Amino acid sequence: MGKVIFVMVDALGYETATKRAGYLEHLVTHNKAAKYKMQGDLPAASRPMYETLMTGLPAWMHGVTMNDVVRESRCENIFSLCKKQGLVTAAAAFGWICELYTGKYPFDPYTDRILDQPRGNLDCGIFYQNCDYPDSELYADGEYLRKKYHPDFLLIHPMNVDTIGHGYGCLSKEYQGAADASFQQIARLCEDWREDGYDVIVTGDHGMDTLGLHGGNEAVQRDVPLYILSDQVKKGDFTDHEISNLQAAPLVCRLLGIPLSEGMIQENQIEMEN
Repeated sequence: MGKVIFVMVDALGYETATKRAGYLEHLVTHNKAAKYKMQGDLPAASRPMYETLMTGLPAWMHGVTMNDVVRESRCENIFSLCKKQGLVTAAAAFGWICELYTGKYPFDPYTDRILDQPRGNLDCGIFYQNCDYPDSELYADGEYLRKKYHPDFLLIHPMNVDTIGHGYGCLSKEYQGAADASFQQIARLCEDWREDGYDVIVTGDHGMDTLGLHGGNEAVQRDVPLYILSDQVKKGDFTDHEISNLQAAPLVCRLLGIPLSEGMIQENQIEMEN
């Protein structure tokens, strides 16, 4: 079985990634990574897309239709599928991830911030409540979990791009700078991740518009990048066409070497090595 680190940069739009992800774009240019343009399902809101990315299901099926739906995931997801196969899972993420995949909700920062023994479908985690929690600290949390628990699947979920985007809009220097700062962290860490045997996925849950809003049916709100660093995936730039973000969860399962859930789309829109 394989190991995967899934970096979900909140509100990272496709055009911004193309402009700011210098090292990842370098890897694509030199045929060391794959890049896809991924269209997010609707609504282009955070909690629904967390669930879509982790389950491979649209919102009408998984039922998380808006951010105010506060409950545990009711569908098979990457964490539950890993658990069935005896794999170790971890998350350095916003508290909504804790709510969805540990069975503990609403999130209580006094009791739920640190998960050091299995609960629900997660084995370990470090969670935050404030949306301005520094991305640099969040990536450090992810590194702590990787080095201490050696998870087979690790979700890393920074929030600063989303928070700053809401305040300034996607064309602002502030939003672009937040994206750049997150990519700098990834550039610093991804070679260590690869040397430790991990396949690496970098994407966003949704984008952000010029007004600092998202949730609707507009390309700038829906289109996100998908970078894949894996010897199991054909390398190169495949952005001449869009793929659906319903393909993210099946991709993770294939990289991990575990069965897909019955509801996941079986069609593989991502070019795999033979």
